[in-house]
Amino acid sequence: MDLIDVIHGHRSIREYEDKEVSNELLDQILDAGIRASSSGNMQAYSIIVTKDKELRKELYAAHMEQSMVVDAPILLTFCADFNRMRRWLSLHEAPQNFDNIMSFMIGAIDATLVSQNCALAAENAGLGLCYMGSTLANCDQIGKILNLPANVVPVVGYSLGYPAENPSQRDRLPRNGLVHYEQYNDYSNESILEIYKEREEKGWQRYMANPELKEMIEKLGLQNLAEIYTVAKYTKESHQEFSQTVLNYLRKQNFMNND
Repeated sequence: MDLIDVIHGHRSIREYEDKEVSNELLDQILDAGIRASSSGNMQAYSIIVTKDKELRKELYAAHMEQSMVVDAPILLTFCADFNRMRRWLSLHEAPQNFDNIMSFMIGAIDATLVSQNCALAAENAGLGLCYMGSTLANCDQIGKILNLPANVVPVVGYSLGYPAENPSQRDRLPRNGLVHYEQYNDYSNESILEIYKEREEKGWQRYMANPELKEMIEKLGLQNLAEIYTVAKYTKESHQEFSQTVLNYLRKQNFMNND
C-alpha cells in the first residue's frame, strides 16, 4: 500500500483473529520503530513485547479490562526509559543527569514517535491495532507487572494482531480547525461550533446507536456530546485521580528531581 493510503485507512481494531504474528514480521515492525526520530539520538525509550497469555491476563485489569489485551496475540508497551542511558553515563563516570520532568518528557516523546512508526509498519503489513490510554493512566500498575526499574515509565501501549473486524472509520475534525499558519489564531465561538459540528452529530449518533450507552445517557440526562465527554467519559474526578497516579509514579521512578 502507499503510505498515504495506510495513514488514511487507520481504524482502531478491538477484535482479532486467532493467528500468530510471525517473528520475522514483528522484527520488521520493531525495526521500523527504531528508525524514528529521537531527541539527541539518545533513544530514551524501550519497547516491551508481551506475548505470554498469563502475563497479558495480569495486564488485563490494569488496562481497565479491555478485551483486546488478551484477545490480540501481542501487546506492545512503549516506555520512556533513561535507565539505560543513566547506567551508561555511570560506567563512564559522567554526571547522573536525566532524573527530572524534562527528561521524562523527552523519553515520552521518543516513545510516542516510535510507537507510531511501528503502527504504520504494522498496518502496512495488514495488521490492526488499538491504542490504549490506560497505559499512562495506570502506569504504576503496568510498571509493576512489567518489572520496570527506576527511570522507566510506560507511556503508550496497543494491542496488535490480524483484524477480525472492519469497523467504520471515525471522523476527524476538519483541517481548518486544527492547523494554524504562522501564529496561533484563536477561535471565535462561531468557528468553534462549526469545527465541532460534524463531530457533535456523528458522535451523538454513535453513542445513541448503542443500547447500553443510550440507556446510560438517558439515565444521566445528558443532552449533547460535550456532556458525554465531561460527565460520563472523561470526568474531572477521574482525570485528577489519573494525574496524581502519574505524578506519584514519576516521583517513584526518579523523574521528579529538581536539584
